[in-house]
Amino acid sequence: MWSAAAAAAALMAAYAAVLAVGLLTLPSPDVPIGDPLFSVLEVLIIALMPPLVALMAAVHAWTPARLKAFSLTALVFMGLVAGVTCGLHFVILTLRRPEAAAGWPGLGRLLEFRWPSLAYALDILAWDIFFPLAVLFAAAVFRGRGLASWIRRLMVLSGVLAFAGLAGVAAGDMGLRNVGIVGYVGVFFAVTVLLAVLFRRAAAPPDATGGIDSAARSSP
Repeated sequence: MWSAAAAAAALMAAYAAVLAVGLLTLPSPDVPIGDPLFSVLEVLIIALMPPLVALMAAVHAWTPARLKAFSLTALVFMGLVAGVTCGLHFVILTLRRPEAAAGWPGLGRLLEFRWPSLAYALDILAWDIFFPLAVLFAAAVFRGRGLASWIRRLMVLSGVLAFAGLAGVAAGDMGLRNVGIVGYVGVFFAVTVLLAVLFRRAAAPPDATGGIDSAARSSP
């Protein structure tokens, strides 16, 4: 269980590091990140999806029976995040090069990460709608005090910030979407680390009703 959280944390840290380097080396905020960093980011985001789905599956498996409707909903939404993200970024990775898109007039514009574009719209659907729904439903299964309480609070914060990224769409200013990036990269990274600790600490297997730990299983 903890290995999925650890893998997600490691990949998110790598993604954040490469993204930071890419953003800091841009000549202008209006210029997108170019290769080779862009391709590295595409590979990392695709590689991140299986651990994120496995992490939500682990949360669902450890959730008490009375709360499994929340964890199952979270797992479904995280699956949607993974499906949209993998499909989008695999297409971008393989078809955005001029030689691959030669017979597809206008394809390059559709796959650009400049607003408005199809690629940007799908990315927003995955990370500013499906992702916050996933973490907010997952937050509902963490009850009690201690580590579970911190995980719940950070999940709620991550989801709220990710939803707030939609302000960029409403205003037509993608700079406002950066608040969402803080939610699903920065804050959720902390969530994955805490989940790894929580699952690692669990010395005994869950009982027949499931559950995360004694604090998480306690009544609200």
